[in-house]
Amino acid sequence: MENRAARQTIKTQVLVLGGGAGGVGAAISAAREGVETILVDRQGFLGGNMTIGLPLLAFLDAQGRQVTRGLPQQFVDRLIELGGAFGHRECPLHNSTTVIDPQLMKIVVFEQIKKYGVKPLLHCEVIGTNVENGELKSVIVKGKGKEIEIFADVFVDATGDGDVAYMAGADYEKGQYANGETQPPTLMFTVGGFDLDEFMAFLKEHPEELKHGPSMNIRPGYTAEFLSASENHVFVGLKNTISRLRKEGKCPIDRDTIIYINLPRKGYIALNCIRILNFDGTKIEELSRGEVESHLQILPLIQMLKEHVPGFQNIYLSSIAPFLGIRETRRIIGKQMIREEAAVNGVIPEDTIALGSYIIDIHSGSGDSTLIRQLAGPYGITYGATISKDVKRLMMSGRCISVDPVVFGSSRVMPTCMAVGEGVGIGAALAAQQGVAPEEVDVQLIRKKLREYGAILSLDDR
Repeated sequence: MENRAARQTIKTQVLVLGGGAGGVGAAISAAREGVETILVDRQGFLGGNMTIGLPLLAFLDAQGRQVTRGLPQQFVDRLIELGGAFGHRECPLHNSTTVIDPQLMKIVVFEQIKKYGVKPLLHCEVIGTNVENGELKSVIVKGKGKEIEIFADVFVDATGDGDVAYMAGADYEKGQYANGETQPPTLMFTVGGFDLDEFMAFLKEHPEELKHGPSMNIRPGYTAEFLSASENHVFVGLKNTISRLRKEGKCPIDRDTIIYINLPRKGYIALNCIRILNFDGTKIEELSRGEVESHLQILPLIQMLKEHVPGFQNIYLSSIAPFLGIRETRRIIGKQMIREEAAVNGVIPEDTIALGSYIIDIHSGSGDSTLIRQLAGPYGITYGATISKDVKRLMMSGRCISVDPVVFGSSRVMPTCMAVGEGVGIGAALAAQQGVAPEEVDVQLIRKKLREYGAILSLDDR
């Protein structure tokens, strides 16, 4: 008779937990080096926030220079082949925008992991860790009523929330230093029936709708003419309309602007507007509240746009993301930490494994505003910021790496997360192959390999 309580045991060289941009980057990069790699995710697909309608931001820096390439560029190149992306376009607000078809991204991720031999383990939730004398030995996952204990030479926490590191006892920070407030989540959804030409005509007649609050430091040139010149754009505006409708009691969202992403499908846009305030994405109760409140804002928001904004009058709900888009939770403390001063001053150390260049973009967790600061150029994300300072054999990839709250406002975007993951994957693979701890790997060898794969680690590499 089947022993239903028996726990299955698996051994691998590199185990990546979490299949978003950072996890996919790490898993593919590790497998590409020839090591056995398992990638675990709780969904039935991979790609995380790359699959919910969000754009890929800041492949280019504020000067229009490409500073992210390598594996992230490989994904974009494939999407362009499929008609699911237009490439990179400079933007006065976001530095650059790369709009993508989220459904095609799901397919591209599966193509890539199959190509490099990553072993996916989907529909599994991480439920525990086994740590002995400060060293992570195994991670326990559960799915379909069965538990699987996975042993590995190197573990990569790419859960976004740092769940594995948290369960293993790693030190972490959460939220802003001043008040512990975390940036709010959003529930992305897509609508069809959008008339882009009519909306752009409206914007040209009402340029005040592209005036933003004093906390949003946007370079000149973010105009209706700029937006209408290309389908490859992300719109942030309608502050006047939203303010008026809020005073009239007709605005269902807790933010002062509308954000849409123009998708590579005519008439379809993804809306990034919903904001759940005073939220903690590390608590099941809060996640449950957020899902309910978010879904219940969708129809009132669609109705508001249909009634009050030209170009939106014929929109209809097309799809809703399968999960809340979480902006901020835990950041795991690493051997190093990337701090505001280094990012603002464009410091690129010799142990850099990826460049960050996105604006500092911090959404208020308790109000309707957004703080935006421009960066003059790229900064370096170092290898030591991806290695847990107090749990041996544990690395981080994606948004839970070791950065301070201000840098987090920049480093959290998906191309940067995947670029970091590419470096982490190589480091994890080399550690497994050499039988050493991740911090003992020669970072210059990691950098050499990254450059061979087309990654950009300094402005001289372009």
